[in-house]
Amino acid sequence: MFGTVAHARIKPGHAQAVMSLMEEWRRERKPKVKGALGGYLLRSEKDPNQMVMVAVFQDRDSYHANAADPERDRWYRQLREHLAEDPAWEDGEIIAQA
Repeated sequence: MFGTVAHARIKPGHAQAVMSLMEEWRRERKPKVKGALGGYLLRSEKDPNQMVMVAVFQDRDSYHANAADPERDRWYRQLREHLAEDPAWEDGEIIAQA
């Protein structure tokens, strides 16, 4: 498996919009994205405007195919409108799960 983790600061008052976009992705995009296994959105207990997003794909190729998809870019641009700054991304191979 392969995935990405993003640390993002959401603009105050924009959390619901981000959660709605994540739901839209799950409902509308995920069924069309080959190899998309799932994702998570974690809200920091210490700072409710700090969130961590996790996306999991079957393999590196399906992850990169999604990253190159113009529809993913359209969705990301909508998400970016609700963020205070660019997220910090960490991509990598998932080597264990519990």
